[in-house]
Amino acid sequence: MKKTIIAILCLCLLPLLGCGASEPLDPKNPVTLTMWHNFGGGMQQTMDILIDEFNATVGKERGVIVSVEAISASANLQEALAMILNGDPGAPSMPDIVTAYPKTAIQFKAKELITNLDEYFSEEELSAYIPAFVDEGRFGDGGLYVFPFAKSTELLFLNQTLFDRFSAATGVTTDCFGSFEGIADAAARYYEWTDGQTPDVHGDGKQFYTADSWVNLAQAGMLQQGAQLFNGESLDLYNPAYKHIWQTCYTPSVAGGFAIYDGYSSDLSKTGDIICSSGSSAGVLFYGDTVTYPDNITTEKVEYSILPYPVFEGGKPVAIQRGNGFMVAKSSLKREYAAAEFLKWFSAPKQNIRFVAETGYMPVTNTAFDAMIPQLMETAPNPLIRKMLEAVMKMYANYEFFTAPVFESYDAIAKDYELNYKTLLKESQKARVSGQDIDMEDSLAAFTALWMK
Repeated sequence: MKKTIIAILCLCLLPLLGCGASEPLDPKNPVTLTMWHNFGGGMQQTMDILIDEFNATVGKERGVIVSVEAISASANLQEALAMILNGDPGAPSMPDIVTAYPKTAIQFKAKELITNLDEYFSEEELSAYIPAFVDEGRFGDGGLYVFPFAKSTELLFLNQTLFDRFSAATGVTTDCFGSFEGIADAAARYYEWTDGQTPDVHGDGKQFYTADSWVNLAQAGMLQQGAQLFNGESLDLYNPAYKHIWQTCYTPSVAGGFAIYDGYSSDLSKTGDIICSSGSSAGVLFYGDTVTYPDNITTEKVEYSILPYPVFEGGKPVAIQRGNGFMVAKSSLKREYAAAEFLKWFSAPKQNIRFVAETGYMPVTNTAFDAMIPQLMETAPNPLIRKMLEAVMKMYANYEFFTAPVFESYDAIAKDYELNYKTLLKESQKARVSGQDIDMEDSLAAFTALWMK
């Protein structure tokens, strides 16, 4: 009878504690957890402040110390994780907590190097988070292997100061930014208008728009039109929806209205070389409020507007959601439980909204999103953060969001797509300048053929 009662009690408590989550922590003998993350600059400072606060309060009370062991750029972090994953000689020890994308975590899960966080979170606790953000970290057996703490989407960043001059001279209004077709038309007119300002010099018009990720544009554009860029682990470039994306972007890219650039769009924005760009909401702080023109002498204060992500005409509003999360190394129950305690604290609304306010990311809990974001839109010290949040809230009320596919070769395909796309368009630009005939259909066929090899 006693065993039966104990068994029933355990079953009742499991949803609250999580399987294996009853391992006690001892404040007199604290466990020290190692962490790696990829945040630099202001984001690193905010992360450091929050971790120090955890260690001095909840961590001290519970017996958990989080020690940041490595801070690296994403590429360096990925290299170190790859060494661990492959068991390379001299590979560093696996940290207890590390920031990672699902595409990385799925490889660690396959080798059973990370833990299923469902074992440390009750259903009630997980219900506090935005479901889509949690679901992005689930794969394989349905377990939760990447825990969300910040997310981003893509927005349109507009140099309002420079656009207003163009608008006053040509009559083009901000209505053009609702669709990619509208942006393409405006880009052609902007190139013509800026070229006309130096009548003695032909072909020196300025570029209008660029995308930080052309593969994200293609994925969003396909979904907006009811199709998908990826068919399993292959690209579906023969779909009519993709042809429309190509038709919309090809001519302004070759004619000079769209910038085909190997860096981030914020670089071109800060020199006045473009008017607008689509990129991550988390990149908002890289734009600033000053343009330094190519002579490196002339500067100008400018104002930015931040708008929802454009939609192809006739399509439904769809945009990407993305962002890394925390994965926790598989170790002892005590260490895993301690890591989960930190994750719960760090992602709780109070801490989560502080991270968002300073970094430009979006929160991950329903409370932070629904109750605190409207207030932050009024009180955030940085006006760009306020504008970003306003645009994000509009999108979350009206858009559907997708996540990039999770499979091992996704990164390589996306990288090749960007490289091949930019290379072909640059070659077409050169051919046009030299007087050669170029054909949009032939170029699409050539681009498609690259993926048949």
